[in-house]
Amino acid sequence: MSQSFSTKDVADHSTVENGLYIIIDGEVYGMADFVDEHPGGSKILKRVGGKDASKQFWKYHNESVLKKYAPKLKIGKVKEEAKL
Repeated sequence: MSQSFSTKDVADHSTVENGLYIIIDGEVYGMADFVDEHPGGSKILKRVGGKDASKQFWKYHNESVLKKYAPKLKIGKVKEEAKL
């Protein structure tokens, strides 16, 4: 069963030292172990750490990339948060 994260939980993991989580289409990915393997370099992953990176991801990748890496990197999903 996958874990649920608030956007604050993800934001708290904005550096490699803290786990480096990113959000893509509501799913949370742990990137700390992948950051040095990323073909586009570590800089971009560090820049979007702790944030929703959907827009940046889809600008440079297609669905096959997500299918290839999701089993290894996906750690959960963003839980619904109450709207005030």
